[in-house]
Amino acid sequence: MSMIAAFYSSKSILITGATGFLGKVLMEKLFRTSPDLKIIYILVRPKAGQTLQQRVFQILNSKLFEKVKEICPDVHEKIRPISADLNQHDFGISKEDMEELLSSTNVIFHCAATVRFDDPLRHAVQLNVTATQQLLFMASQMPKLEAFIHLSTAFSNCNLQHIDEVIYPCSVEPKKIIDSMEWLDDAIIDEITPKLIGDRPNTYTYTKALGEIVVQQEGANMNVAIIRPSIVGATWQEPFPGWVDNLNGPSGMIIAAGKGFLRSIKATPLAIADLIPADTVINLTLAAGWYTAVHRPKSTLIYHCTSGNLNPCNWLKMGLHVLETFEKVPFEKAFRRPKANFTTTSFTNHYWNAVSHRAPAVIYDIYLRLTGRKPRVTKLMNRMLRMLSMLEYFVNHSWEWSTHNTEMLMSMLSPEDQRMFNFDVRQLNWLEYIENYVLGVKKYLLKEDMAGIPEARQHLKRLRNIHYLFNVALFLIIWRLLIARWQMARNIWFFISSLHTL
Repeated sequence: MSMIAAFYSSKSILITGATGFLGKVLMEKLFRTSPDLKIIYILVRPKAGQTLQQRVFQILNSKLFEKVKEICPDVHEKIRPISADLNQHDFGISKEDMEELLSSTNVIFHCAATVRFDDPLRHAVQLNVTATQQLLFMASQMPKLEAFIHLSTAFSNCNLQHIDEVIYPCSVEPKKIIDSMEWLDDAIIDEITPKLIGDRPNTYTYTKALGEIVVQQEGANMNVAIIRPSIVGATWQEPFPGWVDNLNGPSGMIIAAGKGFLRSIKATPLAIADLIPADTVINLTLAAGWYTAVHRPKSTLIYHCTSGNLNPCNWLKMGLHVLETFEKVPFEKAFRRPKANFTTTSFTNHYWNAVSHRAPAVIYDIYLRLTGRKPRVTKLMNRMLRMLSMLEYFVNHSWEWSTHNTEMLMSMLSPEDQRMFNFDVRQLNWLEYIENYVLGVKKYLLKEDMAGIPEARQHLKRLRNIHYLFNVALFLIIWRLLIARWQMARNIWFFISSLHTL
């Protein structure tokens, strides 16, 4: 019998970020493997026009929970949504709800965070640092709490080349940063942000590093663990391959590639694409929760959930796998779903400048206007270019993450738990995974019908023709300008013309 599944049975569990990608996968796995758990509390931000219970039903109506509803038909009764806002003091939780949480919670999984790379520092600090501090204060008042598991990121220390499973200090104490956010105005914060984040690329990685220090300091008297996943992608095996519901990470680039407007992305081909499947992250998280509660380590353990050191795949191979899948299963015509319309089709170190990216979009907008449809390609192309610029740092660097704690945890599991909560990425077949990933994006994110593949192939061919014609036109224009302004170009042109006449 699974020791991990048995541990979570009859437990009351609090999950922050339960409406996010990883939060949903975490809930699904808990219900599917431990259907006898007592209750899962989820913090839900109030939304106009929807009750908390409606939000729960919206989550459960996802394809992700189909197996769960068969195993646990009363699953909706085991989810207790709590109205909360991480931007408010005590999260704006009512007195009654707070009393219930404090008296009943056995395990906390803190998954909530802002994952926007370009968030202003004030907002990133509030969600990734201050909210973590407040949650730890709540946890310190929970007499039945057995484990506090914090989801961080492997890139919290991306300013280093080799990263160990330790918490690294920051130049300014988190408490000082939190206090300064209360009295500094936005203009001053924006001015000092580059100096604070230093050689980190954005506020996300910086504030996640601060959040880890807060966990270490405020959770000193608790059973605490930190999980550091790298680039989280679609599910590998559970509850089925390829499930994904957001544009973060590679998903946006896959959609972009499948739509066919952008041909290349600036990347280092041999840099490691440290992608990790969502279900792998959750399996490690649940195993760490069990180990932390049962074995009660003397210090906070950090677990790297990465693939590069155990089963590396570089961006060149990743891109080739994606392209191979596109040949089998192309996407339908672009702009069917506006939120998914930014694009690229190769992962090489060569890239076109912004003009060559935008010009085909402008041409296609003209085509849309002439055919009576709304032109929106240029706007979406601009969004895509901003996204690519934010990802550029991560697709041009490689890191080495030690995984001693992760491997130790794996060795502590029984054969049954190693099977049921598998986080051994050495077993991952990248070609098979990427193919399922692309299919998952097509089916679950874009809601495209597999029957539309022939039409999609024709559409992709039209997009390629537009791109090739634009390149030829651009070449002729540049060549004409060179002939007009450069004597050497004229001499070459006359030489080619004379060969033709001969």
